[in-house]
Amino acid sequence: MSWWNVYRTNVNMAFKDINPDIDTERKGCNFDVEKLTHVLDGGADNTHIRRKVEGVLKQDLLTNLEELYFMNREERYLRTIRNVVYIKKKMEEMNWAEDGPESEYVFRAVKGEFGFPLHNGVFIPCINALGTDAQIAKWIPLSKSYQIIGSYAQTEMGHGTYLRGLETTAVYDASTQEFVINMPTVSAMKWWPGDMGRSATHAVVFAQLYTQGKCHGMHPFIVQIRSLEDHSPLPGVMVGDIGPKMAFEQVDNGYLMLSDVRIPKENMLSRYSKVSDDGMYRKRGSERMNYFTMVMVRVNVVATEVIPSLLKACTIAIRYSVIRRQSELKPGEKEAKILDYQTQQKKLLPQLATGYAAHFLSVGLKTFANQVYMQIKTKGDFSSLPELHALTTGLKAFITDSCIAGVEECRKACGGHGYSVLSGLPSLSTRTSASCTYEGENTVMFLQTARFLFKCLAAAQSGQSLPPSVAYLSESDIKSRTVSKKNVLNPDTYVETYRHRACRLIKEAASMLQSQIQSGVEQYVAWNNSSVKLVQAAEGHCYYITVKTFVEALEQLRHEPEIHRIVKQLCDLYALHGILSHTGDFLYDGFVTKEQMDQINQSYLELLALLRKEAVPLVDAFDYADEQLASAIGCYDGQAYSRLLEWAKKSPDNPKVKETFKQYLNSLFVSPVSKL
Repeated sequence: MSWWNVYRTNVNMAFKDINPDIDTERKGCNFDVEKLTHVLDGGADNTHIRRKVEGVLKQDLLTNLEELYFMNREERYLRTIRNVVYIKKKMEEMNWAEDGPESEYVFRAVKGEFGFPLHNGVFIPCINALGTDAQIAKWIPLSKSYQIIGSYAQTEMGHGTYLRGLETTAVYDASTQEFVINMPTVSAMKWWPGDMGRSATHAVVFAQLYTQGKCHGMHPFIVQIRSLEDHSPLPGVMVGDIGPKMAFEQVDNGYLMLSDVRIPKENMLSRYSKVSDDGMYRKRGSERMNYFTMVMVRVNVVATEVIPSLLKACTIAIRYSVIRRQSELKPGEKEAKILDYQTQQKKLLPQLATGYAAHFLSVGLKTFANQVYMQIKTKGDFSSLPELHALTTGLKAFITDSCIAGVEECRKACGGHGYSVLSGLPSLSTRTSASCTYEGENTVMFLQTARFLFKCLAAAQSGQSLPPSVAYLSESDIKSRTVSKKNVLNPDTYVETYRHRACRLIKEAASMLQSQIQSGVEQYVAWNNSSVKLVQAAEGHCYYITVKTFVEALEQLRHEPEIHRIVKQLCDLYALHGILSHTGDFLYDGFVTKEQMDQINQSYLELLALLRKEAVPLVDAFDYADEQLASAIGCYDGQAYSRLLEWAKKSPDNPKVKETFKQYLNSLFVSPVSKL
């Protein structure tokens, strides 16, 4: 018996009462789900380690997660801090290295319920990336042992993505060899930093650096904000929690106001820039390195927070859609599974394909980001940094927009039960919706990518070589292939189609911008007047990169024919869904004709029917335990209705019925009693 069959046999034994409707879906699977899980995990060894970690944590942490839905902010926050203490102790007990694979899977297992997300996810990486060896040696051991708790204070009340507009200042005082940090207005105060509200003792504060009367732009400084003895704010520091949010109730997002706060000179993170004792400023590398931490944060947030939300939503919605029966599909027969309806397939299966596309994209993006980081750190080579910055900004916007829409589509596809918090879908939806603004507002991110694209287009027109991701801008115009039933699902065909669309959108936007400038319009006015086109161009580029990356990942699976077959169907569906969702763009210049679009639509509908047969195994391959989904309707055994009732009974409001009756209802009911 294969490992997969043994594993699933054990799972089935754990779920003795599996809903026959979902059991039938799994028995009809024509590929090895375990092999696909290995592909998604990056290898069988990784799957083994991940499951081992989840098994260790399951007994104490991954239990009764439905209780989270009945907790207030204080209880949620305290629970995450408790988890930090427990996991630190457990990692030492299990001898799991902080930089080992187990650590990564710990965060996957308890994502969202682990305290100090900014401390671990941004503060520590920022010091590692921007600090000198001496600064790393001082601050990282303190941080990893939680002797200090750090936050990342960049966003201001009145300034977000436009970092050059930050008002916070750090003025160097050569007489004391200190920086004096001030936030001169209410709009300058830091707003939104996670772990700031009540946890952080320190923060990496981004401020405009001034030495010898000259501004050198934004730089990072380590600032202590609370006492290590009693946790009270230090002199000149005003700090607190910003209050309730749409989601992330457990995260203490905060505010910070600094007035004449002095820090020692060595607290400026100085790997790439330095201030001498007398105030001389010296730059050691690209000023873009001050943005590098956010580049890596975007990569990690997309991979560990945003994409998993879509994968979980697809798992919940697709499982629910095969146990939920609604209306007669064939007159006289029992109600059909709602996933048998083509309209439900159109709602959910493109989201499933998007989840797979986003996963493979994030793997490639993370690999490239790590390569660039090592080039910079070991060789001082910054040449690939602009390309990485453009990719991460554009793809952050593109993937988060896609996942936000996808999670919400999954929620709506589950009808009334999807509106219940107990389904797990509303919390996924509200959490994911935040990603369009944090770590960079999406429209601004697209515009940053557009600026890079136009520089590359100009370079291509002057005969210069281009970075790999934009090399297609140097290629001659692509002639349309004849789209027929025979080649509509040929990856080469739809990759060329997306490349043509991206190239046309970029050139049209550039032409519009240049035309306005040549007519005498000032450049900033021309840019604003062209901004809608610019965003469309960046989005077209990102769509092309995503489809191309999906196809490249598909090519790596040819040695596994069964897996290649099912993943190709997902790739085909993703590409065709994008074409049909932007029909006007593809028909615009005749590159795709109406007749070809008809064939694309027909193939699209056929793919929906094919993937519907294996939709449940495809979400099973994500391998999220019920405890991680925390969904009454998306559980592995398909017993959605009994679990909804079981969880609803746990509501702390149920025992309060008599109190309400005594206080308000009793007086209303007294008079009708005698009449009845």
